[in-house]
Amino acid sequence: MVLRMTGIRKRFPGVVALDDVDFRLLPGEVHALMGENGAGKSTLIKVLTGVYGVDAGEIELAGEPVSFTGPAAAQRAGVSTVYQEVNLCPNLSIAENILLGREPRRFGRIRWAPMRRRAEELLARLDLELDVSAPLSAQSIAVQQLVAIARALDVDARVLVLDEPTSSLDSHEVDRLLAVMRTLRDEGMAILFVTHFIDQVFAISDRMTVLRNGKLVGEYETAEITPVELVTRMIGKELATLDELEQVRPERTVREELLRAEEVGRAGGIEPFSLGIQRGEVVGLAGLLGSGRTELARLLFGADHADQGTIRVDDKPVSLRTPRAAIARGIAFCSENRKTEGLVEDLTVRENIALAVQASRGWTKPLSRKRQEEIAESSIKALDIRPANPEAKVGELSGGNQQKVLLARWLITEPRLLILDEPTRGIDIGAKTEIQKLVTRLAAEGMAVVFISAELEEVLRLSDRVLVLRDRQVVAQLDNDALTPEQIMATIADGGAE
Repeated sequence: MVLRMTGIRKRFPGVVALDDVDFRLLPGEVHALMGENGAGKSTLIKVLTGVYGVDAGEIELAGEPVSFTGPAAAQRAGVSTVYQEVNLCPNLSIAENILLGREPRRFGRIRWAPMRRRAEELLARLDLELDVSAPLSAQSIAVQQLVAIARALDVDARVLVLDEPTSSLDSHEVDRLLAVMRTLRDEGMAILFVTHFIDQVFAISDRMTVLRNGKLVGEYETAEITPVELVTRMIGKELATLDELEQVRPERTVREELLRAEEVGRAGGIEPFSLGIQRGEVVGLAGLLGSGRTELARLLFGADHADQGTIRVDDKPVSLRTPRAAIARGIAFCSENRKTEGLVEDLTVRENIALAVQASRGWTKPLSRKRQEEIAESSIKALDIRPANPEAKVGELSGGNQQKVLLARWLITEPRLLILDEPTRGIDIGAKTEIQKLVTRLAAEGMAVVFISAELEEVLRLSDRVLVLRDRQVVAQLDNDALTPEQIMATIADGGAE
């Protein structure tokens, strides 16, 4: 056994994150670590890699007791981690990123030719051929993930931890990454794989460990458990939530138009498009990564400003050149990148929720502490944010609860149009269900919603209409009258051609 964690216990103020958890990992296997957001997966990884110390328990690596002082110490011992948010340096070259801190040197100077050769050798193990002298920023997120894995391999890793590596990838990129994982597994690598995509778990993993509420539920051979059994163990109850996800969208009567964009576009961002959005309507945006979904959303919110076309709100022309101008007209935007464009991780839940209201008031009219507490407490209760502590640092919350905080921030501004860019990415099925039900309820109450998701089933489940994008242009607008994912994919493939 390459890794054994026994009786791991980790407590934070007001919550036991891990309670007597065992975990074991064998060489030459992909072992999935499963559980809802808040189950303890990230905490277990951080305990393993030395980010957190343990209150109780033991860790053994290749039969020897270990206690790492941080990720660098864990990496030196052969435990490498690739996180969901690729933590590399986009301004440096691919070779520099792979060998950063371990550059071959002579007389203190970097030996560039040997460094490039070593980087090429590591990428070749992943069946990847790149110009390693090119800047990392020129590569797609998928390639950056593979570069991060190549960096992990350079330290003779015995354990490779992949924390949500596929959450930002399209289906073809996922297939490529899974192929790399199979190659590494066949070479004897032990891979700890964290994901919320159940189909990927059954496609790649040999065994799985399930956590719930910080406790070990069990360890299972993948071949001996079904997807329904897995989700039941993760949630801890019969799958009423899954049934709710499959309910047919409620019929919504046509309402008056709230916003209309006429031939709105931005050079280098998205080709001109026209779109009308009605009150109480959910408009879904479907397309592959890079198709222009986010660019369209940013234009409607004023995060980017259009260089052509007109936008009308309540049938009056408006200039949405800044987010503040959009907020003033009742438009809210939840970015897909909640860590860098949404939340301020060092601030509390209370402070994060209050940000949008404070921005709309201006900094000369600060919200009182009492008012902030009232807003936070009502939002925590309404959205079931856990832990229910308004003074908890938002960076310490699970991904699903961070997403709820971001939603709460915008909902208290009482928007008329809510733009949600990948609001359920990287969160568990329970939190996903809650957010989807919230979207349905908000639309039923008259709010207009623009909903973006890489999961076509999710787009179709919620949307009244679907805009299909390809190559940064809108290629079709389809009424969701029993649309299927296959029809959407065919539209993407043929570019909307009749």
